[in-house]
Amino acid sequence: MDKVNKAPPPAIVASAVAPRSRPSNYPEPFAARVAGREKRALGDVFGLANFGVNLTRLAPGAQSALMHRHSRQDELVYILEGRPTLVTEEGEMQLGPGMCAGFPAGGVAHHLVNRTDTDALYLEIGDRTPGDAGEYPYDDLEARLGPDGRWAFFHKDGRSY
Repeated sequence: MDKVNKAPPPAIVASAVAPRSRPSNYPEPFAARVAGREKRALGDVFGLANFGVNLTRLAPGAQSALMHRHSRQDELVYILEGRPTLVTEEGEMQLGPGMCAGFPAGGVAHHLVNRTDTDALYLEIGDRTPGDAGEYPYDDLEARLGPDGRWAFFHKDGRSY
């Protein structure tokens, strides 16, 4: 890297990375549904461009996201602590430390819900394929990833939020 851009550190303590200042990109009323979720963008610390990694904590009663699927991006979660419930269109399964779940682009809609009385901690890993869109089968919501890397949200009839 040049002198203007400081080189990323070779290694960090993941829990020392500051949580995202904005807990959710979702518009209201959807943002309130992910209250209790805290993400630390680990991949961004290292300047990763092709995939992202978040260290995510779910408080008791919190959910990871709205039920969703991506059109182009793959996702994987790896559980470090706690016992969140994986909820998909096909059913539910409680996960625990050492378990992982993967979601290919265009696959089954999913999210995690923490129905226990202790925090759940996991890694979220996903690629950053341009042109991705998020589908939310149970909500009046669609998401489109813009060329600037930011999500834009729309009603299913095309009106923006």
